[in-house]
Amino acid sequence: MSDTATSPAAAPPPGGPSGQPAGGRNRPSALRLRFQAVSGTLASIPITLFGLVLVTFFIGRVVPIDPVLAIVGDRAPQDVVEAARLQLGLDQPLYVQFWRYLGQIVTGDLGRSVMTSNPVTDDIIRFFPATFELATLALIIAMLLGIPLGVLAATRQGSWVDQAVRLFCLAGHSLPVFVLGLISLLLFYAHWGVLPGPGRQSIFYESMVDTRTGILTLDALLAGDWGAFQDALLHLAQPAGVLAMFSLAYIARMTRAFMLNELKSEYVTTARAKGLSRGTIVWGHAFRNTAVPLVTVLAMTYAGLLEGAVLTETIFSWPGLGQYLTVSLLNADMNAVLGATLVVGLIYVVLNLLSDLLYRLLDPRVK
Repeated sequence: MSDTATSPAAAPPPGGPSGQPAGGRNRPSALRLRFQAVSGTLASIPITLFGLVLVTFFIGRVVPIDPVLAIVGDRAPQDVVEAARLQLGLDQPLYVQFWRYLGQIVTGDLGRSVMTSNPVTDDIIRFFPATFELATLALIIAMLLGIPLGVLAATRQGSWVDQAVRLFCLAGHSLPVFVLGLISLLLFYAHWGVLPGPGRQSIFYESMVDTRTGILTLDALLAGDWGAFQDALLHLAQPAGVLAMFSLAYIARMTRAFMLNELKSEYVTTARAKGLSRGTIVWGHAFRNTAVPLVTVLAMTYAGLLEGAVLTETIFSWPGLGQYLTVSLLNADMNAVLGATLVVGLIYVVLNLLSDLLYRLLDPRVK
């Protein structure tokens, strides 16, 4: 006889023999659901990366730039051009070229740069620490300023403080990065002379600190050279400040929106009715729930900074990934362009997945 036909007298108590809710044995635990969600997210990484490689490869093939001519030159004899094309495998069908390219990427081979004559992987390893250093400092500044400004504007909605913060965010989003960079150089370097000019290091300190990590400030600290550390930090100030200005405007705007949504919640009204202090309500309750969606905002902001701020690095002559990508594109160095683009896409994928995992771990409501 089926369970639905069991008489009420013979039916087990609602809590079951062990006191658990009915159906508890068939209901998966929260830990199991979270593990399944994390497993599904991790399983999507290979598919995402494959799609990224596929799109990157075919974009590189449809660009109207002949990589063979970039290598041998425009005036090379036709037989030399054909020999180079044959050697590079560009005479094969596109699907054959793609599987060959995919096999190279799996082994970490992104080809050789025409511009530097070095493996693209080595170039990226050499240029990326400068971008990492710049992006990390910019994100720290943006977080320390943007989050408090967003919270301040939300708690004073409609006041002059709120209007000032919103105007500041609008200006940060509206002004192009290259305009902010040029204004910064004009004021702090040319007019007032309080900060050094373009570049990552002064000539006096070049090659004085051993390169261990590629991050100048960290290498100077490890070497105990405070003069080199101060010089590297001063050179960081302008480009990091420009990037932080653009990023903190976005962070402050999103923080304000999240906080306004939380401050209108019923639990905030209940907390006020209980007589809790303003600081406890704002920071102890509302901001704790706001911090969960902010994880995604910060991760995507960091990914945008790590991709290489092309204009900022160009204006300040910052030898990072963005400048490397720009110069490679101008020199028709397609191996370098494709390799750097692939790294940028990989950064986005990894940080997006990490933010998704953190979101699931921090918010138990997300399954």
